[in-house]
Order: sequence, then C-alpha cells, then structure tokens
Amino acid sequence: MNILREKIVLLTDSACDLPREIIQKYGIKILPLKVIYGEKAYSDREDIQPEEVYARMPEEIPTTSMPAPEEIKGTFEQIKEEGFTHVLALHLSSSLSGTYQTVKMVAQEINDLCIKVLDTKTLSIGTGWLVLEAARGIASGLSWEKINENIHKIQPKIKVYYVIETLEYLRRGGRIGRVASMIGQFLHIKPIISVDEEGKYFTYAKAKGRKKSIEKLAEIVEETVQTKKINLAVMHGGAREEFEKLVERLSKLPNIQEFICSDISPSLGVHTGPGLLGVSFYEV
Repeated sequence: MNILREKIVLLTDSACDLPREIIQKYGIKILPLKVIYGEKAYSDREDIQPEEVYARMPEEIPTTSMPAPEEIKGTFEQIKEEGFTHVLALHLSSSLSGTYQTVKMVAQEINDLCIKVLDTKTLSIGTGWLVLEAARGIASGLSWEKINENIHKIQPKIKVYYVIETLEYLRRGGRIGRVASMIGQFLHIKPIISVDEEGKYFTYAKAKGRKKSIEKLAEIVEETVQTKKINLAVMHGGAREEFEKLVERLSKLPNIQEFICSDISPSLGVHTGPGLLGVSFYEV
C-alpha cells in the first residue's frame, strides 16, 4: 500500500483565460499577470477585470508585466503549507512572455515539492485546454506520470486563431513592422493570427475588412467539424456583440464535444487592442 500518495496541484497564469467557475471547481492556483497604468500595477482578473481595460482603450493603454519572483515564491510556499507534494505549472508561450522562465527559475529554489514547469507554446484558452485536461486528470485520481503524458498528447493538437480590429497595437508593441501596419490599415487588410509550434505569432490568413475576417474565423471551425470531433472555445476582448453572434453561429455546429466561452485577459489584449475575437479547438 502506497502511504506516500501524490497530492497534485495545478498552477497557471491569468492568461489561461479559463472561466472562473472552472478555476474554482478544480482549485487551480493562478499567478495574476500585471496590468499597469502609470505608477499603479493591478493584478489581472483580481484588482481589474478585462472589460474595464478594454473600456478605457484607446484613450488609456496600459503596459503589462509578469508576476514578480517574490509573488511566485510565496505561491509555492503556500502550496507547500497546504500539504501538496506535486505542482504542475502550465504557462503561456515563452516566446510571448517571460512568465514561464521566471516560474522555472523560482521553482529551482523550492525544496520539498516536486515541481514541473511546462511551456505550453500557446496562449489564452489554448493554454486553458491543457490546464483543464490536467485538472480533470487530478480529479479522476490519475498518477503524476499519466497526467503529464495526457498533456503532451494534446499539446500539438491545439489550434488558436484570432482576428483584431486594428494592427496599431501590435505595431506599438513592436510585434509588427511600421510598414506592414500602414499598408494593412490603408488596404483594410485584417490578418487572422495564429501561433506556430514555437509559440510565436504568425499570419495564418488575410481578409479584406472586418466582416470578412470574422467570416474566415468561423469558416476555419466549420471546415474542421465536417470531419473531426472537437472541443471548442470562443473568446473576445472588447467585442461583446460580435462575440455573441459568433457563439450563436458556432454552437449550432455538429461534432462539438465541449464548448467554452470566455473573455481574453487584458495582459494579452493590451497588445492587440479592443475588437479581438478568437477561437481555439483541438480534435478529441
């Protein structure tokens, strides 16, 4: 009989974009990213909610930062006090944020805990899907090895696609060249953005005008469900009306096993601006 039973907890960041009820149901620990206005830093989804940030744009555009090492260390110490033996930390792409590297660095200083820190190489609910899979594994009493094995199977299958209202915010953040931004605005070209195997942004497709870009986003899902069963999430940042129409359209499709609706963390949305719509899915 194994007396030293594993007691596993999940740690992620607020950019996983899972709805609050899922986070609470599974007792998932969250490291909030920071949204900064002037001298004041707010903890994402704790001190400030996504809709507040989007409502203040474009007049006020905050900056963002990752959790501080002391905060991460404090979270690990608290986890230890709660009697957990294993921590699985799943964080947004290291190509888009330093969170993964910082958590990994702090984890090396922690004794008496078995900690695995994983770069999900995706973002938003793409990371969220992996967190949810692990959470269900823990709840089902799966072993540490089996939970990790399941995540590695799903990770390459997860797709994430976004459309944005303007390229201006990506340009300001240095994520797109000035020339590409100017040409895009002039021609009303709207990119459909995805992330590659390394977790970096790339332009998956282009559409002329907002309406056609949203249509293209819907078509990506519609084409996939013709031949595959999927878990699907639809997200938005400051685009409630269009989001509701997209949800209504996609929720009627066949072959959808699970459907999640969520908003996008302002720590991500700050770099894309309001008017963000996204879908994320994987084959089941």
